[in-house]
Amino acid sequence: MTSRTQTPVFGVTASLSGKAWHWRGGNMDVRSNVTALENDIVTQLLLSRGVRSDDLENQRVPTLRGFLPDPSEFRDMDAAAERIAQAVLGGESTVIYGDYDVDGATSAALLIRLLRMLGHEARYYIPDRLLEGYGPSGEALVKLAEEGSSLIVTVDCGAMAHDALAQAHDAGVDVIVVDHHKCSAELPKAAAMVNPNRLDESDVGAAHGHLAAVGVAFVLAIAIVRTLRGRGYFEDRKEPDLFSLLDLVALGTVADVAALHGLNRAFVAQGLKVMSRRDNIGMSALIDASRLKRAPVCSDLGFALGPRINAGGRVGESTLGVRLLTTEDADEAAQIAAQLSALNEERRAIEAAVQEAAEAQLAGQHNRSVVVVAGRGWHPGVIGIVAGRIKEKTGKPTLVIALDDETGQGKGSGRSISGIDLGAAIIAAREMDLLVAGGGHAMAAGLTIDEDKVGPLSDWLDARLGNAVAQAMAQQSIQLDLALAPGGLTPSLIESMDSAGPFGVGWPGPRVAVGPVRLVKADIVGTDHVRLIASGNDGKSFKAIAFRAAETEMGQALLHGARGRALWLAGRAKVDDWAAKPQAELHLEDAAWAD
Repeated sequence: MTSRTQTPVFGVTASLSGKAWHWRGGNMDVRSNVTALENDIVTQLLLSRGVRSDDLENQRVPTLRGFLPDPSEFRDMDAAAERIAQAVLGGESTVIYGDYDVDGATSAALLIRLLRMLGHEARYYIPDRLLEGYGPSGEALVKLAEEGSSLIVTVDCGAMAHDALAQAHDAGVDVIVVDHHKCSAELPKAAAMVNPNRLDESDVGAAHGHLAAVGVAFVLAIAIVRTLRGRGYFEDRKEPDLFSLLDLVALGTVADVAALHGLNRAFVAQGLKVMSRRDNIGMSALIDASRLKRAPVCSDLGFALGPRINAGGRVGESTLGVRLLTTEDADEAAQIAAQLSALNEERRAIEAAVQEAAEAQLAGQHNRSVVVVAGRGWHPGVIGIVAGRIKEKTGKPTLVIALDDETGQGKGSGRSISGIDLGAAIIAAREMDLLVAGGGHAMAAGLTIDEDKVGPLSDWLDARLGNAVAQAMAQQSIQLDLALAPGGLTPSLIESMDSAGPFGVGWPGPRVAVGPVRLVKADIVGTDHVRLIASGNDGKSFKAIAFRAAETEMGQALLHGARGRALWLAGRAKVDDWAAKPQAELHLEDAAWAD
């Protein structure tokens, strides 16, 4: 966290969004010498993200060799690998029990594809979001056992499924949990619990608590192959190409908003290379359905590919994502990808209606440290997205709860802000009997709650997190990497900056300030996006767009109060490659007066 005593950039202590502007690293005001900087921009960006000078080369091109730990460092990893190897050698009936989001779908697909490479077919089971809810149910696990399955591997779920796993244990089926969500001190009964967020995890394992479940599954895949190698399994057969699975790891990691530092950076950087080869038939169909005309980049995973996989679990059929990512039939892949795209459009419409209803309650949340909104008839499949939107709008941790008239319960989804561990708070609320069920990680959480406990939960969260939220909000600032004149905002500079990626949570994309400028044009496009054309003293102009900003204070100021006034514009520099000639533009996040 940048110190508030730091001198604000350009004297901006309260921008149009109310934030101070600070340098992420040192002063990078290069308005008069941007060309010289392009040659060393990667080094500057790495250093400003905390990379030591002696680690620059390792971080410049992140590889698995440079970041992957010995799988045996994780608790229960060897036991899990041994049990799965035993199932492969013995031809046991095996089920991969996934979650219905992207991380769950990619984790399940990864293990299914791995086992297929090993000559072992595994079934999958993905619960229905509306009918079964999150995580393994005892009823489903016991039924799978009764159908003959002797091994069930849960992925992206199971860390807190004490009752369900106890039922499976009593039914005589082995369950391996592969998860990354918060754990309680007492672990469920399982043949193995592979989760870097176990409270008793080793130091090396705990250092990888930022992995998505699909990342944990990939480390397990390495351990499985190593175990089988030791058993002589590959003396007469080819070892599987584990690197070919990295496209799944990249998609699940980015879509689950996992922090992109350390091993996750290597997963995504190398996974994007695999994805560009389009060897996975389902992934290739997904890229085509997303209308991408080039190889996917990191942002495409979160904004184009991921939402389509998620749409199946949110408003459609929960198995569609796994089916797409494991099929070997091109026609089936194209059909499923098209179906997911249609469901994604349906999800957008449902989401808009729920968001409008949820935002109508915000006035009553003005004095709350944690926003908690609830409504009847809200679709549970979109509440996580709506929670994220409201969190961005209010700057506060947010819970959105869909209430069911028949059960008298609500399904809730939460999104947090930097510095506030929402998952830990939800686990504590469950232990206080405020929730029927709940869990998550620092930035996201899910819960089941009786309707009459919504008010008490809101009060409890306000009391528990109030001081921490106030402190976190007071320390919010816009972190700038460099300042440019409009003429310095070029595709070549953006290409240089992008080579320091992949960027995401924990490894933020470069944010630039451009100016001083005056607005040539400001209008609204789409539903509430603010589009700008800005011109600087150097005679150069550029386009900028502020997404979903028309009704914000910043948006209103840009639309109605900026005529004739000098401004600094801050945001992410992007290349608009839809035009005949690529052009640089700014995805605006903040603005400040320069006069």
